Amino acid sequence: MKKPASGVQSAVRHVEIDDTRAGQRLDNFLLATLRGVPKSRIYRLVRKGEVRVNRGRTQPDYRLQAGDVVRVPPVREVPAPAKAPAERFTWLEERVLYEDEHLMAINKPAGLAVHAGSGVAFGLIEALRAIRPDAPMLELVHRLDRDTSGCLLVAKSRATLTGLHTALREGGVAKQYLALVRGLLRGTRTVSVALEKRERGGEHMVEAGEEGREATSRFHARTRYPEAGATLVEIELLTGRTHQARVHAEHIGHPIAGDDKYGDREFNRELRRAGLKRLFLHAWRLNFKHPVMNCKMAFEAPLAPELSAVLERLAHVPPV
Repeated sequence: MKKPASGVQSAVRHVEIDDTRAGQRLDNFLLATLRGVPKSRIYRLVRKGEVRVNRGRTQPDYRLQAGDVVRVPPVREVPAPAKAPAERFTWLEERVLYEDEHLMAINKPAGLAVHAGSGVAFGLIEALRAIRPDAPMLELVHRLDRDTSGCLLVAKSRATLTGLHTALREGGVAKQYLALVRGLLRGTRTVSVALEKRERGGEHMVEAGEEGREATSRFHARTRYPEAGATLVEIELLTGRTHQARVHAEHIGHPIAGDDKYGDREFNRELRRAGLKRLFLHAWRLNFKHPVMNCKMAFEAPLAPELSAVLERLAHVPPV
C-alpha cells in the first residue's frame, strides 16, 4: 500500500515583490518561498509555466523587479527541517572576523557544511540563524566546501546580497586561498582550464573539459618543503567554480594534500603521518568593495592551528 505524500498542499499565491526582494533570481525566491521543495521540482514548475511573473512565463534566472507579481502554484511542501540547536553553536560568535549592519565575515571551520542538504541536517547558515534569531535576514554570499576553512561572507540585507553577487560575477571579489600541494613549485603559474560537472561511478565530480565553464586560477609558491616533496601555495581564484582550486591543482599535477576526491592517495598517506587529518585548503583572504558603504574591505582568516602544526612538522623533517 502506497504511503500518502508527506507535507501540506499549499494554495495558489500571488506575491508582489517589494524592494527587499528586488534583484533576487526567481529560482532562489521560489526555493525560499516553497520551503523544502527540491530544486528540480522548482525548475519543473517554471518550465511548465505553473510559475508566472506578471501573468507571463519566464526563466528561472529572471531577476525580480519591485512591483512584479509572482504566481506561486499549489505545491505539497515538505516539512521544514529541524532547526539547529543554538546552544551548540554559540562558539561561532568567536569566529566572526567583521560585522556591520549589512554583512558579516566569518572564519568557517573545516568539517562544517555551509548549509543543510545531502544528509546534513544543518550547516553554518542554519547555525547562524539559530544564534541570531532576531536577525531579519542572513544569507550566504558564496560557498566553501565542507572540508575547507576560512573567510566566508554572509549578507544581512537583500541589497547587500545582490550587490555582492554582482561583484562576484564581474570579478570584483578577490579570493585567495592557502593550500599544501604535492611537488615543488616555483614562482607563479596561471591555469585557465574550463570545468564541467560529471558523474563518475555514481559520484558527482568536476573535471577539466572543453565544454565546461571558463575557470582561471593563479598559483603562487610561498614555501617549499623539499624533504616532504610539498609546497605551500597561495591560490587566487579569478572565477568561482565548484571545486575549482582542487581540480585545477590536480590538473597541473600538484593535487592538494588531504583531498580524498581529487588528490593522490600515497601523498595523502604521507601527510597523515605528519598529522594532517583534513583537506589542506584554507580561504585566507577576501578583498572587495562594500556594496552599500562603497569602501574597500579586506579580511584575513589566520591559518587553522591544525594546519599550522603540519607545516611546523614538515619544516623539521630530517633529510632521508
